[in-house]
Amino acid sequence: VQLQASGGGLVQPGGSLRLSCTSSGSTLDSFAIGWFRQAPGKEREWLSCITSRGANYYADSVKGRFTITRDNTKNTMYLQMNSLKPEDTALYYCAASSTLITSTIRNPQAYAYWGQGTQVTVSS
Repeated sequence: VQLQASGGGLVQPGGSLRLSCTSSGSTLDSFAIGWFRQAPGKEREWLSCITSRGANYYADSVKGRFTITRDNTKNTMYLQMNSLKPEDTALYYCAASSTLITSTIRNPQAYAYWGQGTQVTVSS
């Protein structure tokens, strides 16, 4: 499974971006998809996850600002990011798992497949 993350860019504080995660060679409807980010000098941080059944979960740091969705007809998952802050600046990754269980959704090692990352920079 090869994932492609896109949609990053430069945005002012308070602005919005929508990240996309898709796969050109695999159907993702049976996979749980997670979003992570990693800022320079920091550990990879789990942000959100959506299961194959559409249940979604969020880290406290993004709850109420970020929304994860999936469109299986387009084989694409989205992370809508609103009210962005400078501390949201990071490289954002999507990841997929066919065997994810609720207790492990925050663990990067629970995801077998990773996209290449898309840079999000929040700055005035």
